[in-house]
Amino acid sequence: MTTFPKATIEGYPRIGANRELKRALESYWAGRIDAETFRTTTRALRIDTYNHLRDLGLTEDYAIPADVAYYDQVLETGLTVGLIAGGTDLDEEFALARGNDTRVPLEMTKWFDTNYHYLVPEVEAGQAITPAPERVLRLVAEAQEAGHKVRPALVGPVTLLALSKPVEWSLLDSLVDAYATVFAALKEAGVEWIQVAEPALVADLSTPDADLAKYTEQAWSRLLGAENRPKVYVTTPYGSARKGLDALAAVAPDAVHVDLSPWTLDADADYPARVAAAFEGKETTLVAGLIDGRNVWAANLRDKVEVLNKIGATSVSTSTSLQHVPHTLNAEKNIPVEVAPWLSFADEKIEEIKALVAGESEAPEAFGRSDRAARTRAESTRIHNAAVVERVDALPAGQVQRQPEFAERQEAQKALGLPLLPTTTIGSFPQTNEIRKARADHRAGELNDEQYNEALKQEVKNVIELQERLGLDVLVHGEPERNDMVQYFAELLDGFVVTENGWVQSYGSRCTRPPIVVGDVSRPEAMTTEWSAYAQSLSDKPVKGMLTGPVTILAWSFKRDDVPLSVSADQIGVALADEVADLEKAGIKVIQIDEPALRELLPLRAEDRPSYLDWAVRAFRLVSLQAEPTTQIHTHLCYSEFGQIIDAVAGLDADVTSIEAARSKMELLEDIDETFHSEIGPGVWDIHSPRVPSKEEMVELIKAALVNVPADRLWVNPDCGLKTRGYAEVEPSLVNMVAARDEVVAGL
Repeated sequence: MTTFPKATIEGYPRIGANRELKRALESYWAGRIDAETFRTTTRALRIDTYNHLRDLGLTEDYAIPADVAYYDQVLETGLTVGLIAGGTDLDEEFALARGNDTRVPLEMTKWFDTNYHYLVPEVEAGQAITPAPERVLRLVAEAQEAGHKVRPALVGPVTLLALSKPVEWSLLDSLVDAYATVFAALKEAGVEWIQVAEPALVADLSTPDADLAKYTEQAWSRLLGAENRPKVYVTTPYGSARKGLDALAAVAPDAVHVDLSPWTLDADADYPARVAAAFEGKETTLVAGLIDGRNVWAANLRDKVEVLNKIGATSVSTSTSLQHVPHTLNAEKNIPVEVAPWLSFADEKIEEIKALVAGESEAPEAFGRSDRAARTRAESTRIHNAAVVERVDALPAGQVQRQPEFAERQEAQKALGLPLLPTTTIGSFPQTNEIRKARADHRAGELNDEQYNEALKQEVKNVIELQERLGLDVLVHGEPERNDMVQYFAELLDGFVVTENGWVQSYGSRCTRPPIVVGDVSRPEAMTTEWSAYAQSLSDKPVKGMLTGPVTILAWSFKRDDVPLSVSADQIGVALADEVADLEKAGIKVIQIDEPALRELLPLRAEDRPSYLDWAVRAFRLVSLQAEPTTQIHTHLCYSEFGQIIDAVAGLDADVTSIEAARSKMELLEDIDETFHSEIGPGVWDIHSPRVPSKEEMVELIKAALVNVPADRLWVNPDCGLKTRGYAEVEPSLVNMVAARDEVVAGL
């Protein structure tokens, strides 16, 4: 039997170095390729990935995880073990993920405290669970044919149930039976090691930690007690396990992974000692997740050796899957020469793992590079800006508060002349092929600045005219000038570095290029006023100025690890406050400060949450602190579970809060109470599905919202921006949305 590999990773980016999976998915969905071509294309991507990882040095048997999913790993596991019905049908899988003409998709939310989105399994007590192991057996067979012994990867039974809706623990025994069936099928296929992730053990979820530990011991004692199974490697990414750590030690899997990233050790410095004590005397192989799978800073290898020695692990891995970082620095040509040595993407992190396994005597060059990177980064003037630090230090301590309070502002904002149940959109409109081509031509020098700006202005004019024709009340300029809601600002703020090819999967075929916060942040000049002012000049209706908020800019960037997050948040907050002042001077009366990632950065442990929410709310309030009472401040939040932070959302003190609600059927509004004073726009159209919702669907959602929100505080809008949709879907959906509003208003 093969021993566990000494050098491994928890997962690797699935999307492909050139976004091959994205292109295959979108070609299949558009009907440009058939199912067989899609399967052939994606199989080639997987085999190329295995070959690449072997070439990078993951040469031991089962060092490479087959963490494969066409859309999402939770959906993939749910289908494989049968908690989600669907078997192996490709179109059924995508209907669950995206919806179709006859069904709505599964709810989607954030995967722990990351920007990755997973699909939430919908379960019910007593349901049948019929596993489909052939899904994973195909992966094993294709890898074996190509000469690879890969490690099939699944989400674990405890995590799968803990993240389902509703959380139905009565299904645990039958679900364990299904996992046992899959394990046995893999054993019979010749697989010696499998990987099963139980990140629920590192978080305070709706199920208490003690109960999660009990269910862990219940499930895993049965699974590990079975004779017909491969060896099992249980992983615990995204933080430190507590009672769950003891539960795993009690059942003693063949190998256990622990997250020892800087993020985790900053929150739980005693974790390495607890891990060592829990597994002392056990035959379990400990795997040290020393290399940060979520951030892009090069590891300080000497620090990592010190932690490795504390727990006595014999294998080294990443703290999480590398799905959260770009593929390789080799694809980047414009990162400043000074900065590049400080960074480590997925491929470079594998080199760091190899160096740790080899030790300094066998890898002196790697340790030397690590030493130089730590020294030059600490000394760099790019990191430190005294003027920024001085400005932020001069801010009032503690929480800040916009004046006057909401009731007086709401009265002042009646001058906007908005109707009952006003309609708006969240900000972006479809980025057409023409706009993308113009952007590419401008980058290539084939369009000069004047020609490019004219193309963008024409698109803004088209978007304004469309909204007026459809009867929307508060308009947006559509954001054709923006490549991404975070990267756009990162390119205009000092203190950031952006990548050319640093793509990271967010969900399905959706990818982002997170910028990197390398130092103190400031705003050299106005960033958005030109476009907002031009759009406002085209209409008598109010046009929203559009800003991405400080917490979201921070969350959707790779963050500094040399200062607290609150420091960067305050710096971004005051920079954006200058932008608010400029927008007001330009005549903009409605300004939206998007914070879709507010919930995303919420610490996984309850005791760490109050301090985070305090600085996150403060950073948002800094942006709007000096806004005039007649300026209506909007915010937007999407695709997260907001019930547990509803007080913080209220604490943002926005005048209007729009929030994702369509997939969850207005469920979150049940948490709204008298402390939530802002007007609110719960989404009535799930824009992450290609389907066009009917007027009748939206009428029902608006009526459901009115159960919890008074009519004089309710707005009608989509869940999110429209950038990823096409006009063929957007226009009829907006027609239906306005018609639904009109029908509901007529009945009030």
